[in-house]
Amino acid sequence: MGPSKGRIVLFGATGFTGRLTAADLVASGERPLLVGRDQGKLDALATSLDGAAETAVANVEAPHTLRELLSDGDVLISTVGPFARWGDAAARAAIDAGVHYLDSTGEPVFIRRIFEHYGAQAAAAGCGLLTAFGFDYVPGALAASLALRDAGDGARGVDIGYFLVGDVGREAASGGTLASMAGIVADPGFAWRGGALVTTRTSASAQKFRVDGSDRYGVSVPGSEHFTVPRVAPDVRDVGVYLGAFGKLSRPMAALAPITAVLTRIPGTAKAMERLANRVRPPGEGPSAEVRARQRSWVAAVARDAQGAELATVDLAGPDPYDLTAAFLAWGAITARDGAIHGTGALGPVEAFGLDPLAAAAEAAGLRRT
Repeated sequence: MGPSKGRIVLFGATGFTGRLTAADLVASGERPLLVGRDQGKLDALATSLDGAAETAVANVEAPHTLRELLSDGDVLISTVGPFARWGDAAARAAIDAGVHYLDSTGEPVFIRRIFEHYGAQAAAAGCGLLTAFGFDYVPGALAASLALRDAGDGARGVDIGYFLVGDVGREAASGGTLASMAGIVADPGFAWRGGALVTTRTSASAQKFRVDGSDRYGVSVPGSEHFTVPRVAPDVRDVGVYLGAFGKLSRPMAALAPITAVLTRIPGTAKAMERLANRVRPPGEGPSAEVRARQRSWVAAVARDAQGAELATVDLAGPDPYDLTAAFLAWGAITARDGAIHGTGALGPVEAFGLDPLAAAAEAAGLRRT
């Protein structure tokens, strides 16, 4: 009889993304350990999953309570945000325990912290850290790698755009996403330019993409692809990541970026924006299954030569971003737990799992090349 497998430990299980991820883990045949700060909510979630999960209480304000739950062979998933404020406890617990780690963040400050601060510590501990392992920003890394492979040796740049298509309304975002976006606007950004990581303003530029038959613009954002794409495509000198959630406002937002940067440096601005976001939709709440069924994710990647000419384009279309995030987190954790992960330290999705296995996992989750 072989050694028993480690557990999937889901921290933040009772939040919106956490609940979706827990359901995907159970549907995959796992019996995850659901972790949060409220035993009553944990019990209710476990009951909704027909008891196919265990529960434990831990709190980011007492990091040892999480560390004590982790054992050799476990994999830790964290969906506790905003990550810039609460994310460190889970990353440190994983490193201290020497276990692989995934999170659902899309926050640039925390992504950079994982790669530049925690990555070396994780490598020394023999574990992998997979940050932003959801709709932000696995599909872009996948689409970019596919486009660069199609383009061949002449590719020196890639632009990636994230969009929603379908019946997209005001209810499309969860409370956690709104709170995180408030912080993103106020934080400094970054980009891979000229073969190096440079500090930039968020929404400093706009880029046009062909999306579902029409032209749409996205504004520049500091996605994890600025770290992850150059690791698997070292000849790439420029990476652009763009968010198309703002529609026709994308180009005006880019023009106003210098003014926005000044305003967000005013003390208390970020906290005020987060409070406003929480009034729109409290943390833990998100779009219903009915709303999610009416909208789809669309991710485009355009590989370019040194002069900026287009060499290859890849478009991926799939389910709602929250459903896609849950599917990626569940698959990534199970795959890492089963030993099919390459390398240690802070890792990108293609670097960790390989391009073809990641593409197959995306297709199984409903994200397919158009």
